[in-house]
Amino acid sequence: MKKIIHTLVLFVAVSAIGFAQQINWVTLEEAVALQKKNPKKIMMDMYTNWCGPCKMLDKNTFQNKDVADYVNKYFYAVKFNAEGNETVNFKGKTYTNPGYDPAKANRRNSAHELARYFSVRAYPTIVYLDENADLLAPVAGYKTPQQIELYLKIFKNNEHTKFKTQQDFQAYAQSFKPEFKN
Repeated sequence: MKKIIHTLVLFVAVSAIGFAQQINWVTLEEAVALQKKNPKKIMMDMYTNWCGPCKMLDKNTFQNKDVADYVNKYFYAVKFNAEGNETVNFKGKTYTNPGYDPAKANRRNSAHELARYFSVRAYPTIVYLDENADLLAPVAGYKTPQQIELYLKIFKNNEHTKFKTQQDFQAYAQSFKPEFKN
């Protein structure tokens, strides 16, 4: 009987892992190409290897079923190491990280030119782009599923176009009723 219970517990644990929700991450170049066929906004996670809040965002927010389902349905999702050495072609320009030091791959490194282009100054920062890959806003800091839901819905529904002042955004945020579960 003990062996059956142990096997059942193991099966349930493995099954739960198998059902973990995944965001369909693509490169920025892929997202821009996909926009030409099916216009959607882009949500770009600007992270670094050494950033604790970035790892929390991956584990607690991006693995959340409601977040993953919403992002996959309404956005192209891009994960980008803002201190990495990737070469990116974006809007007719090539972005690199000339100051990148491979010896510091998992420590603070030089900021990538693309991160600078999007005015990323802290990690994590989620950069939102419109259907033409034009910048909507960089949103800095760790966000829970309910906190990121606010931004996902603001940009997906073009609510940001209604905000004339910071107070307009604050009023919207205070009245916002999150639906995503933890």
